[in-house]
Amino acid sequence: MPIREMAATRTWTAGALIVACALGVTHAAFSFYWATGGEALAWSLGTDLVDRFRGREWLLVPIGVTKLSAAVAPVILARADWPLRTMTRPVCWAAAGILVGWGGLNTVVAHLVLLGAIQPEGGFDRAGMIGHAYLWDPLFLVWGIALAMGLVASRKQTKRGI
Repeated sequence: MPIREMAATRTWTAGALIVACALGVTHAAFSFYWATGGEALAWSLGTDLVDRFRGREWLLVPIGVTKLSAAVAPVILARADWPLRTMTRPVCWAAAGILVGWGGLNTVVAHLVLLGAIQPEGGFDRAGMIGHAYLWDPLFLVWGIALAMGLVASRKQTKRGI
């Protein structure tokens, strides 16, 4: 592979992984913020979810740690040239798949609920559904897409350049 092409691939890889990292860190930061009692954007989660964690906000700490680890690990691993490649890359691919699947499905479902195509029994919290349709679930989706793009860009080239 020509040097110029290698540099472009490294730049593309780093960019995609850094975007993925930034999106994941954003998700994690809100989990930590809410764990400390913060209330900004809590309306966008839906009252059911907020009520589920009320008085047990500490449960958001391990969720935040998981999100932060999933956000930062691919960047660190890529910079270290993927140590334990046969283990670390499949784990990152699984994370990308989960993020795309979870974010994509929930984004679509939230939009269908808002459009009235799906009518949940007992109604729904409109503000929370808007938060999931336009903020939290698309954030998961784009995080997963950026991670997948970084993983594709960082794969090793064979001698034939494939």
